Amino acid sequence: MESLLAASSSLPAAAFSPPSSLSSTSSSPHALRSAVAGAARADSILYALEHDEMFNSAEVIQWESGKSINSIAAAQGIRIRRRCRPRYPSEGSGADKAVPRNMLEQIIWDKEVEVSQRKAKKPLQKVIESSQHAPPARDFVGALTAAYSRNVAPALIAEVKKASPSRGVLREDFNPVEIAQSYEKNGAACLSILTDEKHFQGSFENLETVRNSGVKCPLLCKEFVIDIWQIYYARSKGADAILLIAAVLPDLDIKYMLRICKNLGMTALIEVHDERELDRVLKIDGVQLIGINNRSLGMVIIISCKCLQSFETLRIIVDIDVYWNFVIIETFKVDTSNTKTLLEKRGDLIRDKGILVVGESGLFTPDDVAYVQNAGVSAILVGESLVKQENPGQAIAGLYGKDLLH
Repeated sequence: MESLLAASSSLPAAAFSPPSSLSSTSSSPHALRSAVAGAARADSILYALEHDEMFNSAEVIQWESGKSINSIAAAQGIRIRRRCRPRYPSEGSGADKAVPRNMLEQIIWDKEVEVSQRKAKKPLQKVIESSQHAPPARDFVGALTAAYSRNVAPALIAEVKKASPSRGVLREDFNPVEIAQSYEKNGAACLSILTDEKHFQGSFENLETVRNSGVKCPLLCKEFVIDIWQIYYARSKGADAILLIAAVLPDLDIKYMLRICKNLGMTALIEVHDERELDRVLKIDGVQLIGINNRSLGMVIIISCKCLQSFETLRIIVDIDVYWNFVIIETFKVDTSNTKTLLEKRGDLIRDKGILVVGESGLFTPDDVAYVQNAGVSAILVGESLVKQENPGQAIAGLYGKDLLH
């Protein structure tokens, strides 16, 4: 939520973000609203900010009353904590050396450090200026809709992905442009480009290189977004869409980032894992695309213990945490029935809102694709099962059981 509260004055007026003169007051919540109100009379942007629905939201009021970002997020069911430290969590000692609850939390903590360092090198104002010179954004949703109509099958968002934290390196001879061109040639409607360096060996340079290679497919920036800086930076590198993860972002951040995306002509793919996250997202206006990730973030409680050391080998395989005397395992199990279950409960509302659903994770065969299509998805996002094949593009026909029209 600090994305909204501490944003720079360099944002365009449409974003209605607090000016940099107030960024110092963001550490003193009680001063923020009065400072804005006092300045609003002299500045139309500040006036708009003072009367903006988001700035007067429940989350901002809670923050002003002294609640932490993590406590506000936890009230919305978000278990991924924000660390907000200038160093990587594995560094330091004592209170500064934290243990993340799971891999996603580890990624987010590392991302906080990365984004902080990137912003120091290239401030938001410069990134915004760069985004204004990027080629026009392509119609991501339109490309998915057209592909679904052509093939009477879920449109494919094919992922350009070198590695993952759980699987390691997926492809040694990794050439992002060759993979992207092969995907497009074999019927992919859109492409997803991993940009996280530390855990996925991706990069924004890969995104920019693919965009400049002549590939016509719209591009999704697959990034762990925690700050609007990343959205502007992705646009400056040629992204047409960006991933927002409901398990990480409070409602206010999602609303604010959707506004930024709309201002840039980008599409936001909002990813959910469970019913509570889906219900949160369905209450937000302007959502066009929801991704249902079949990889669970649920927890399983097992045998009680007093010592964590004996579980260090297990920690490498699954993520664990300790509450009192219990060891809690986050299995990250993949179950495609998650898509069917959620769409059975909320499919009618999703259709009424005109939202397209993307199936994510656990899709390897034509039967898997048919299963989520029958559940109600309009598109699928697939990486591992394609990129590990000798020819990732030709593997698309094996995934669908037929050649795709393009």
